[in-house]
Parts: sequence; C-alpha cells; structure tokens
Amino acid sequence: LSGLDPAQPYFQGTPIEVRLDKSDADFVDVIHTDSAPTIPYLGFGISPAIGHLDFYPNGGKQMPGCGKNPISQVVDLDGIWEGTRDFVACNHLRSYKYYSDSIIYPDGFLGYSCASYDVFETEGCFPCPKEGCPNMGHFADKFKGKIKNDFVKLYLNTGEAKDFPLWRYKVTVTLSGKRKVKGYVNVALYGSGGNTRQHQVIKGTLQPDNTYTSFIDAEVNIGAVTKVKFLWNNNQINPTFPKLGAATITVQSGENG
Repeated sequence: LSGLDPAQPYFQGTPIEVRLDKSDADFVDVIHTDSAPTIPYLGFGISPAIGHLDFYPNGGKQMPGCGKNPISQVVDLDGIWEGTRDFVACNHLRSYKYYSDSIIYPDGFLGYSCASYDVFETEGCFPCPKEGCPNMGHFADKFKGKIKNDFVKLYLNTGEAKDFPLWRYKVTVTLSGKRKVKGYVNVALYGSGGNTRQHQVIKGTLQPDNTYTSFIDAEVNIGAVTKVKFLWNNNQINPTFPKLGAATITVQSGENG
C-alpha cells in the first residue's frame, strides 16, 4: 500500500483501525508532503510515521515550487483547473506528482534514513548505508526485505517542477591562493550519465588552504564522474585582481558512497 500524503484532519492521532497503518498490508510506504499542523498552517497531511517506510521529501511540510505567486500558479502550464487546484492544495498534491515521476525514474528519489530533516542537511546521514537507500514512490517495495527498525523516516530533496527527482552528492573543496577574498564558488559536475548546471558550494569568505564541504542535489544522475568545473567570483570590484584556485575537489555519490 502506498499512502500519498494521507489525510491529517480527523485521522491524525486516531486508533489504527481508523487511519492508514503499517498493519494494513505486508508493505506500507508513505509520502508526506503537507504535514504542517492543520491549524494554523492548513496542512492536510498526517505527520507521524505510520508505515514501514515514511518519506519526508523537502522535510515533508513545504514543497519547492509551491510558494509561487497565486497568479502564475493559477495560470499554470497544465491549464487553469490544474493551476487553481495547485494554488489551493499544492503541497498536498505534490505526493502524487512525485509518485508518477518515480515510475519514469527507477533510480531516482533516494530516501536517506535520518532522525530529522535538520540532521539530513548535515553530514550525519550521508552516504547511503551498504544495503542502499530505498526509492520513494513506485519502487519503494524493492526495499521490503531490508527493514530492521519499527519505523523508518527517510529524507530527500526534490526539484520545484517536473522532472522532480534530484541526486545527492557531497562536494569537498580545498582552496588554493595567496590571500582570502569575499565571494562565492560554483561547481558543475560532468559524468557518464550527464552533466549538471552550476551549483553554489561556498559563499562568503574564501580562505586559501581551507576545506569546505557542501551538498549538491543535482538534476541528473551523473554516473561515473569524468570532470568537475570550478568557478569562483568575488562579490565586489577588486583592483588587485585576486587569484584563487582549487587544490583538490572530491565528489562523493550518495547512492554508492
């Protein structure tokens, strides 16, 4: 059984006979996309973990792309009916859109087992363990025999619009140069499976010999890394033309470590 943002009003906190529960089937996976409290935030979805695998994309409360201004959302590419519906219940309806995308991307939507979304944003839950990470959506049941804990909470990030799946990489950069400057560093990843756009990995003070770590949620599964493009810029006009480079860049895939 797959729960697509099961309802919160009238169901959360009720006995298991009333609501969706892991005892309802051999395998129950749940996608939570609108689990903020109904009052005052109008969250329609249940927030506790209730299945064998519970996925909380983007933290499970506010989905990227749902904060668009009402006019652009109502006059949506998919038509006014779809846009109006998305304006009213965009977070809630993301669950079925992620699910339909998951059918097309069997390797997408990897969920990382984590205590919370805040911990997911650190290095605590990366990369996937040796038994792998389950895929949110249609292929979640590939993980059926590997569940050890009572409830497994899984976190991941998605795109703002379809195609929704993103693939997580850890990028570690050691800078080289003569002196520190203020600015930002972008990297683009190239691989056997495709190339990414530029992603910002550092912003602020850039100190030579320092090592910086950041996560990239890439829009393609790049496969085996073939090249990394390193670009930096300083925020203000600097008449001394400071030079900065990368002594080393390490890219680690979340999928296989």
